[in-house]
Amino acid sequence: MTSEDTAPPPAPEGGELIADHLELLAEMGRDFAASLDIDDTVRRALARITRYVDAEGGAVFLLDDDGTQLRCTACVGATDITGLVLGADQGIVGRSVQNNTGEIVRDVSKDPAFYSKVDKQTGFTTRSILCAPMSVQDQRLGAIELVNKRDPGALFDETDLRVLEVLSTSAALALLNARMAEALVEQERVRREIELAAEIQRSLLPAPRPLPFPVHGLNVPARLVSGDFYDFFPLSDGRIAFNLGDVSGKGMNAALLMAKTASLYRCLGKSVGEPGRLLAIINDEICETATRGMFVTMVGGVYDPATGTVRLANAGHEPPLVHAAAGGFTALAAEAPPLGIVPAAGGEGLPETELRLDGGTLYVFTDGVTEGLRADGDRLAVDGFKDHIRAHAGQPTDERLQGVVAPLNPGAGTLHDDITVLAVDDSGPAKERAPAAPAAAAEERSERLLDIRVPARADRLKMIRAAVSQAALQCGCSDAVARDLVIAVDEACQNVIRHAYGGESDSEMVLEIRRAEGKIELLLRDFAETIDTAAVRPRDLGDLRPGGLGTHFIREVMDEVDFLPPPAEGGNLLKMAKRIG
Repeated sequence: MTSEDTAPPPAPEGGELIADHLELLAEMGRDFAASLDIDDTVRRALARITRYVDAEGGAVFLLDDDGTQLRCTACVGATDITGLVLGADQGIVGRSVQNNTGEIVRDVSKDPAFYSKVDKQTGFTTRSILCAPMSVQDQRLGAIELVNKRDPGALFDETDLRVLEVLSTSAALALLNARMAEALVEQERVRREIELAAEIQRSLLPAPRPLPFPVHGLNVPARLVSGDFYDFFPLSDGRIAFNLGDVSGKGMNAALLMAKTASLYRCLGKSVGEPGRLLAIINDEICETATRGMFVTMVGGVYDPATGTVRLANAGHEPPLVHAAAGGFTALAAEAPPLGIVPAAGGEGLPETELRLDGGTLYVFTDGVTEGLRADGDRLAVDGFKDHIRAHAGQPTDERLQGVVAPLNPGAGTLHDDITVLAVDDSGPAKERAPAAPAAAAEERSERLLDIRVPARADRLKMIRAAVSQAALQCGCSDAVARDLVIAVDEACQNVIRHAYGGESDSEMVLEIRRAEGKIELLLRDFAETIDTAAVRPRDLGDLRPGGLGTHFIREVMDEVDFLPPPAEGGNLLKMAKRIG
C-alpha cells in the first residue's frame, strides 16, 4: 500500500543490488545454520535486515498457536517493544499478515490502521512503516516490520519492499525448518521415554519358568506401552500367587497405574495370603490416588500345586474359565466392582472362590482376547476362545498360550487391544498331588469341587447359584436337575440369612461342593448360634400361609438332607446330597 505519491530514490545498479542481496541471504543462511537457538538467530537476522534497509528500528511479530494474536518476539532499534501483543488483524502489521502482502506506509498519520499507542507509551515517533509477511506457501507465521529510514528525508521505496519480502520469506522458511526440527527432537525424546516406559513394563512381567512349572502368561501390547499386566511368584509355603489385570484407558496414564498396581500386588502378596483381602488393600490405595476416573479390573489368586486348589478373588474382571480335564468349561463371574471405584467397607475383603482344578487348567484373560478380531474380521468371543483352547489342549502350556492368541496377532498389523492371558495348569503328575484331607474314611474317595465363602447377604447369592449350576452340570446332572439344585441351595441360604442370622449380616456362610460315589454333596455352614435341629420341621402342607415351604422343596429335591454335628467352634452344618444320573 502506498499512502503518498513521493517518488522513491534512485535504485542502485542491478548487478550491485543483486550481489548485495545474495550476500545478505548468505549471511542469514550461515546464521540460521550455525545456531540452534531460533530466537537468537531471528534477532540477528532482524538486525542485519534493519541495517541493510537503513531503518531506525525493526520488529518480528509471530502468530500464536491458535492464530488469534501477534506477539513481538524480537526487536532492534531505539525502542524495545519485545512482548507487545496485538490482535492478529490489528495495526499495519496485522493487516499485512491477514492479506499476506507487503506494505509501504510512507506517512502513518494518514493510515487509520496505524497503532499509535506504542508511540504514546514510548515517546518514539513513527513516521513510516515497511512491513512484509513471513509465510511459506499458505502457512502464515507472522511478519517483519521496519520503521523510519535513518535519513529523516528518505522514505521506504519499492526496492526496499522487495528486499524485505525476500528476506522475510527466507526467515520464515528458516523459522519453519527450526520448528520442525524442534518438533522432531521432541518426538524423539517422547519416543525414547515411551520405549523406556515399555522396557520398565516388560521388566515388571515375570520371567518365563521352564516346564513343569504350572503357571505361564503372555502379553502382547497393542502399543509400545500396555495397560494390561500379569504376574506370578512362588510363596514360602510352596503355593503360587498369581494375578492378571487391565487398567482402564490407554497410553502413559494407564501404563503408570499398571506399574503401580502390579508392584503393590507383588510387594503385598508375599505377606497377605488371602486374595480377597489383598485386593481390598490395593483397592483402597488406588481409590486414594487414582485420577481422571481410572480404575483396574483384576483377578488375584493363590494356587496350591500339592492339592490342585485355587483360591481367587475377581474385581470386575472378565470371568476366568476353568477347562476341566474331561473337556467342559466353567466360568467364574466377578462378584466385586473394579479396583479404584469404591473403597472397601470397613476393611472387608473381596469375596473369594475356592475350587479344585483336578487336572484341568484355569485361564484368566483380558477383554482384548475375547474382543480381538480374527483374520475374517469377526470377534473371537468367549466361544471362539474355548474352541482355540480345545484345539491346543494337548500342547505344553507355554506353546498352548501362543497358539490360542496367534489368530489375533496380525504381526505388523494393528491390534484392537492389548492381549493378555494367564494359565494355571494342574495337569502335573498325580504322584505329586497330596490328597485333600477328608473328615472321615468314607470321604476319602470324595472329590472337592468348590468352596465359596460369602457374607450372609442376599446380593451374594448370585455367585452361589452360578457355582451350584456349573458344578452340577460338570458332575453330569441334567439341566433340569441342576436348576432344582440351584433353587434348593438358594432356599437353604435364604433360611440361614433369615433364621440363623435374623436378617442380612456381614457374618459368613460357607458352601462346599463335593462329588462322592455317584453323588453331588453340598455342605452349607453358618457361624450363628447353634440351633436345635430337632425343632427344624417342614410346615404342614395344609397350612396355606405364604412362605415357609422351602424346607419341603429342599427335601423333595435332595436325596439326603441332614444336619451334621456342629463344628467345635460353633455354628450349624447342613448336608444335602443328590444322586447323579
